[in-house]
Amino acid sequence: MCGIVGYAGGKSAAGELFEGLKKLEYRGYDSAGISTLGGGSIFTIKKSGRVEGLAPRMGELEGCVGIGHTRWATHGEANDVNAHPHIYGSFSIVHNGIIENYAELKAELSAEGHVFFSHTDSEVIAHLLDYYYKGNFAEALSLACSRLKGCWAIAALCKQFQGFTVTRHGSPAILGEGEDGFFVASDMYALMGRARSYCILADGDIALVTPRGISIYDGQLQPVARNFSPLEWEEEEVGTGGCPHYMLKEIRQNARTVRATCRAFASSGCGGQCSRLKEADKIVLVGCGTAYNAALAAVRLLGGAYECPVSAHIASEARYDPPRVTQKSVCIAVSQSGETADTIMAAKILKDGGAYLIAVTNVGYSAITRFADKVVPVCAGAEVCVAATKSYIGQLACFHMLAAPCAPRVRCGALMKIADDIERVVSDGVYAANIASLCVKSRAVFFLGRGADVDVAVEGSLKLKEVSYIFSDGYPAGELKHGTLALIDESVLSVVLICDESLCEKSKTAVEQILSRKGKVAVITTLPHIYAELSARVSAAWLLPCAPSHLAHFLSATALQLIAYHAAVMAGRDPDKPRNLAKSVTVE
Repeated sequence: MCGIVGYAGGKSAAGELFEGLKKLEYRGYDSAGISTLGGGSIFTIKKSGRVEGLAPRMGELEGCVGIGHTRWATHGEANDVNAHPHIYGSFSIVHNGIIENYAELKAELSAEGHVFFSHTDSEVIAHLLDYYYKGNFAEALSLACSRLKGCWAIAALCKQFQGFTVTRHGSPAILGEGEDGFFVASDMYALMGRARSYCILADGDIALVTPRGISIYDGQLQPVARNFSPLEWEEEEVGTGGCPHYMLKEIRQNARTVRATCRAFASSGCGGQCSRLKEADKIVLVGCGTAYNAALAAVRLLGGAYECPVSAHIASEARYDPPRVTQKSVCIAVSQSGETADTIMAAKILKDGGAYLIAVTNVGYSAITRFADKVVPVCAGAEVCVAATKSYIGQLACFHMLAAPCAPRVRCGALMKIADDIERVVSDGVYAANIASLCVKSRAVFFLGRGADVDVAVEGSLKLKEVSYIFSDGYPAGELKHGTLALIDESVLSVVLICDESLCEKSKTAVEQILSRKGKVAVITTLPHIYAELSARVSAAWLLPCAPSHLAHFLSATALQLIAYHAAVMAGRDPDKPRNLAKSVTVE
């Protein structure tokens, strides 16, 4: 969600921070700002809107030390005043997270004569630093944090200190060492190409970062040694790769993701988890958004491979109403970033209840990997578009491999074949654009399917509404006549997935029900006879490569991602940065 960057070194801080903020744009934000320290003064610019909006005022910033922020509003509307950094006295702060007791702290400090300017929860941190500062910056930050409730990552400047401080509690903060200085960022992506090594700050640690180096202290302000690891990155991962948007680039990487995930599963010893699943008394999956939709597909896959009950739960609900688990249970937490707050909390609760925890994530150094019993890697590479595409496909590949306890090589071979078919789907952009044009002209779009197609329908609906802002919903085709049929008319499009031979006749019934009420229909199928039978009667039809029903969701999901992308572009939206949304949801 919000993004933090910090720099102390031999270069102008303004340029380093601006570039860091640009790399954090994909996380989602509504305002941005920078503070620098030079000659004992703090210089600040901030503005609602894009990071580019700061460019005309970059000349106002001086010094080789500074902090920057992209804000995703939680408390207070998106405007210039509420943008970070927040200034009070000798201090400037940026903050990720939520301060739950800010109202009582604000009232207490106001009674002491402090004047507040914003409507944010974050501003109270700058006031607490001013209140507690007696010449020791680290001590003031420690005392300030002792008053906070909630979660936070904080970077702060002080006029009397030639550097900045960083601390965290429940929100990510990563330190970086580079050739020309030292960094902090809330996301590893902001360090790529800039830092040669990194260290993930532990909860409660306080780091003092200066142009000369980094000193780290624990919660009792005792010096501690934390290991820095080499930061490996590929130049190819940075940029859109010749595509107009990251979203299209990343959809085109779906096939590569399947292949890489299968290879990593075999080489990392993840196959041993199949025996753990085989012995489980239940398998519980938790996730949010697209990760939850992948978990729905996993229920069918794992339920067909193992004898125990398998269930999927929305993490934000599971953390307050967790399913019962035992020491024989397995929890699978699904998160692209590995930093999703609700998923982390739900996973911790289930692990504390005795469950063995498997993390399925795309980020190997993320928070969830540090307490999971086993990590199953999604090898999608950096995913910049806010809407998940290739990471969803990678999650499906992980679940297919976990669902093959007896024949992993056979399953891997089948996935390698489906990867070739994914590339064929990606090349059929004209079909995606045709259906996308129908979506843009429709008042609403419904995605329907039966069996495994339902899970893809739900994800396809989410993808369309995320990036195009067109209202959509996804549900089982059999539920059409139990309410939604009342909404069908000539202004509504229904996208019907028919990829299961055993259920195709039932799915055709839904198509007939919609057509009889003058609704528009687009059919997406892997079955040639369905395409031949329906293509002339519906508004659009797309025949995907033939595939077994349990593998077809790789193809139909890719098709729906392409449709969502083209619909967003046709509607004049930015598919990479949908409004109000964030890539990594690090607050509740």
